[in-house]
This record gives sequence, C-alpha cells and structure tokens, in this order.
Amino acid sequence: MVSMEDAAIMAQAKALIDWHQRHGFCPRCGAPTELMDAGYRRLCGQCKAEHFPRTDPVVIMLATHGEACLVGRGKQFPAGMFSALAGFMEPGETIEEAVRRELFEEAAVKVGEVSYYATQPWPFPSSLMIGCFAAALSREARADQTELAEVRWIERPVARELIQGKEVQGVRVPPPIAIAHHLIRTWALRDG
Repeated sequence: MVSMEDAAIMAQAKALIDWHQRHGFCPRCGAPTELMDAGYRRLCGQCKAEHFPRTDPVVIMLATHGEACLVGRGKQFPAGMFSALAGFMEPGETIEEAVRRELFEEAAVKVGEVSYYATQPWPFPSSLMIGCFAAALSREARADQTELAEVRWIERPVARELIQGKEVQGVRVPPPIAIAHHLIRTWALRDG
C-alpha cells in the first residue's frame, strides 16, 4: 500500500509526465519546445512562448435530499461500484453552475443550494476535483445513459455501512483515497 504522501508525489509525477508528452511542440507556432525550470515550464525556441502545466477543474458533487444521497455508476465502473457524480467545468462557469448543470445533464436532478467541501488533485489526466454538496429539490432522477449506467438514492444508514468498506444492496463506494468517499462519509456521519 502506498502512503498518502507518496501517492501525492506519484500523482504529481504522472500529471507532469502526461503534460510533457502532450506539449513537445508549441501550440502557437508548432516548433519544438524545450524543458525549463526542472520540468515545470516549456519554452518555444521559435516564438519564445512559455507553456506551463495545466490543471483542468472538475466538479464532483454529492446531491442529497432529506436522508438520502445520490450516487451513480459510470458505464466503465465495475459492477456494484457507485460514486458521487462528476464532470468537467466549462469556460465561464462558476462552480455552482457546473454542479447544477452536471447533475441535471447526468441524472436529471435539479438542485438548489450548492456548498463547497474540499478539493483533491487527481492525475487522470491532470484534474483538480472540486468537491461539493448539492441540495436536490426532489428525488426524481434518471441516468443519462451516455455516461452513466445507473443512478440511485441511498439512505444514510446504508451510506454509513458503505463507507466502512461493506457492500450493501449490491453497492460499493470508492475507497478513502478518493474525494467521493469523503463526500459520502462526511454526509453519512452528519446528524440529520
């Protein structure tokens, strides 16, 4: 098992390797770029444009309604694996707008209040996961079918068992290394 500290270093390395593999040539003029500043910058030898590693913002949110939270199973997930819903932010969007849009697009869920929880760098490929809670206006939900195989509401007592690593009603949730686990855990352990 890798420690959290080592996992962070490995994630940073993976993100930088991926960036270097995609940025050997200048997007402005097409000339080769050179490695600078110990790999944290690339410089175009032709037009002198500087290029820096990018991080793509992704919202990951746990919609809640009363004593239930919404989880979804991506089509690529193993059977029984459910998680909080997530999606890339679009240019010009606020975090709150992205949360509302993604929940509506992926699960047809309308939400009111959105509250920030925490962030997590995620190196697949180079994302910053922005964790939020979203208050659903009802429990009506249906999976988009393009990205999700299924969505379901789980009750708080079930969520409490799931965060202990148990499989309940054919459902499992991500391990503690993932922000989705912490969103579910934080909500599940709240009093009402």
